[in-house]
Amino acid sequence: MASARSHAPAYQTGFANHFATEAALGALPRGRNSPQRPALGLYTEQVSGTAFTAPRDHNLRSWLYRLRPSAQHGPYLPFDQGCLRSTPFNDAKPNPNRMRWDPLPVPTESTDWVEGLVTYGGNGDVEAGAGVGVHMYAANRSMIDRVFYNADGELLIVPQEGAHRFVTELGVVDARPGHIVVIPRGVRFRVEAEATIRGYICENHGAPFQLPDLGPIGSNGLANPRDFEIPVAWFEDVDRPTECIQKYGGKLWTTTFSHSPLDVVGWHGNYAPYRYDTALFNTIGTVSYDHPDPSIFTVLTSPSDTPGTANCDFVIFPPRWMVAEDTFRPPWFHRNVMSEFMGLIFGEYDAKAGGFAPGGASLHNRMSGHGPDQASWQGATKADLKPHKIENTLAFMFETRMPIRTTDWAEKTPTMQLDYDDCWSGFDKGTVG
Repeated sequence: MASARSHAPAYQTGFANHFATEAALGALPRGRNSPQRPALGLYTEQVSGTAFTAPRDHNLRSWLYRLRPSAQHGPYLPFDQGCLRSTPFNDAKPNPNRMRWDPLPVPTESTDWVEGLVTYGGNGDVEAGAGVGVHMYAANRSMIDRVFYNADGELLIVPQEGAHRFVTELGVVDARPGHIVVIPRGVRFRVEAEATIRGYICENHGAPFQLPDLGPIGSNGLANPRDFEIPVAWFEDVDRPTECIQKYGGKLWTTTFSHSPLDVVGWHGNYAPYRYDTALFNTIGTVSYDHPDPSIFTVLTSPSDTPGTANCDFVIFPPRWMVAEDTFRPPWFHRNVMSEFMGLIFGEYDAKAGGFAPGGASLHNRMSGHGPDQASWQGATKADLKPHKIENTLAFMFETRMPIRTTDWAEKTPTMQLDYDDCWSGFDKGTVG
C-alpha cells in the first residue's frame, strides 16, 4: 500500500532561510530537534550540507523526521556508468578548440533519467571539493522503484524540453523549460516524466550555489530571494524494494532498500531542494552606451577561495530591452580567463545566426577567441539602433574558473559540429590609411 500526503501551499518562498513543514500534523517536535521519543514513532535524522562548524550565515542543515532510518540498507555495489563520467576527466587529452554540439537525440528505447545521463566534460576534483561536471540528459519514462542521489556535489538542473517532476525526500518539485532546479548534495530523489524530457546539469563540487553580491547595483536587481521556491513536506509509505543509486567518488553505486526512502514526514532547516523561474529575473543593462560584461546576468554563484573568481557562475540571457546608443549590441568578440559552457533552452541566441539550436551546446575554454558569427556581426553593425526588445529566447552559461576537459564521448559523438570554426570565416580585413 502506498500513500502520499501534502499540505497546501505547494511551495514556500525565500532563499537561504529557515523553513518548517510537516505532511502529518504533529510530525515536527517543539523545542527540541532530537527528542528522546519523536512523535508518531518517527526517526530523527540531520542532513548537513556544510561542516558543523561553518559560520551561522553559511551553515546548511535540515532536521528530518521519517518513517524509517535512512541507514536501513545493505552495502552499495558498483553500477554501470553508462555515459556518465567524473573527475579527473582524463579519458581525453586537454583540447583548446572551440566546440559546438547539435541537440542530444531523444532516446528511441525506454530510458529513465539516470539511464539518459551523458557527460560532456568538467574540471576540478570531487574529493577536494572543487570544480564542476557538465552533463545532459534525455529520457522518455519515469524512474520506477528507483531513486538517485549525488554524494559528490549539488545538482543545478536546467530543463530544456518536457514537464519534469522531481520527487525528493523533502517534497515534490515540478519544473518545465524556463525553470531551474537545485537539488543539494546527498538528497535522494527520482525524476518522473509523462513524455520526453531533456535538459542540462551543472554538478557543482565546490561551495554551494548562492545569490551573488550586488555591489554597485545596490539592493535590488538580478534574482530576488523571494522568488526561490522550496517544497513543503511530502512522503511515501511504500513497502516494496526500491533501488538507490548514488554517485560517490566519481562512480555510480547501487543498493536496494526494502521500502521507498522518500519517507520524510516533516522537516525543518535551510538545506532543501529549490526551483526558480528565470522569467522573474530582473535584467540589468546599459541605458546609455557600451556593452556591460555578462556577469550582470548571474543568477547563482559558487564562490571559490579567490575573491571575485567563481568556482562556477550560472548566467542566463533572457528576454530584455536593448537601448544602447552607438554600441555593438550582441556579445562582442572576447577572450576570457573563465571557461564557458553554453546551452539554449528556446528561441535564438543573438550572437549566432544559425547552428546553435535549442538543446544544443557550445564550449569556449579559457582564452579561446569567440563571439558573433559573421552574419550576426554584419547585421549588428548595420542595424538602426532604435530601442529593441529581444523576445522568445533563453540561453545560459555555466562559467567556471578552470578549463573544462571534454570527455571522449563528447569529442566523438555524431552531434559534434566539426565545422564550428567556419562560422567565423568571411570577415574582411580592416583598412588602415
